[in-house]
Parts: sequence; C-alpha cells; structure tokens
Amino acid sequence: MKKAIYPGSFDPITNGHLNIIERALDIFDSVTVLISINPHKTPLFSLEESLEMITEATQHWPQVEVDYNEGLTVDYARRNGISTAVRGLRAVTDFEHEFSMALTNRSLWPDFDTVFLMTRVDYMYLSSSVVRQVAQLGGDVSQFVPSTIERRLKAKFV
Repeated sequence: MKKAIYPGSFDPITNGHLNIIERALDIFDSVTVLISINPHKTPLFSLEESLEMITEATQHWPQVEVDYNEGLTVDYARRNGISTAVRGLRAVTDFEHEFSMALTNRSLWPDFDTVFLMTRVDYMYLSSSVVRQVAQLGGDVSQFVPSTIERRLKAKFV
C-alpha cells in the first residue's frame, strides 16, 4: 500500500489544499493530512478546530486521515511507516523553499522522498494567509474554502 503524508499548517485548509489532496489520491492509496505545529507561528484556529475542519473537508475521501505533529516531519513519517511527502507548488517562488525542505528531509532520512504537485491554475495565488486576510476584512471567501470553513472564518471575525 502506497502511503503519503501532506504536511502543512492548513490554517485554514483551502480549496487549493483540497485539490492537491485529490490529485495525491490518484497516486497514493492513502494520504495523511498532517498538521505541522510550528512554535514560531500563532495560528488563527486551535489544533482541535483545525483537526475538525480538515476532517469535515475530507470526509468524502475514506482514504484520507488527519493527524498532527509537533516535531520533525521525517520523524513522524518514519514512526508511521510513510516514506513520501506530498507538497503543493503554486509558483516558482514556492519551489526554492520546498526544494530546500525536501533536501533537508532527505538528509535526515535517506529513504524519504517528496513528490511535488502543481496546483490548478485557478488556485495559484491562493494561500491560507490570503484567505485569512480577506475574511478578516469582511470579504467573500466562498470561492477559496469549503462552506464549513467559510462559516468558521466568519465566526472568528464577527
């Protein structure tokens, strides 16, 4: 069984993330969406909220699991018998950072690979931080996130 992890902060998960998950499921038998806890970031949503939102957004894919990790992604992967990460690329600017992370992970665990998937063109500009900013300023985020996430964003900024 081919398994992959899709690590990220997902604060919140967007339609761009969901597109990457859907396409990863064409390649892998299962994908674990892994909320990576970054001690240098203050997320808008709590870990519990993020776990709930991602679970809701991916519930129609039984081969998707949702989990979190406070340490190195490769350590989580090794503990769980997963040797591949999936990462989405939006633009050339993403590549340098993602390439550096992939090489670092590979140096920490030589059996660990990263698969890069290009996002759909209509999501190339989309990021969680852009979605949060639009929502905070009262904009319509319905085209960027599932309706359940949209409701939670509106509740945060009322």
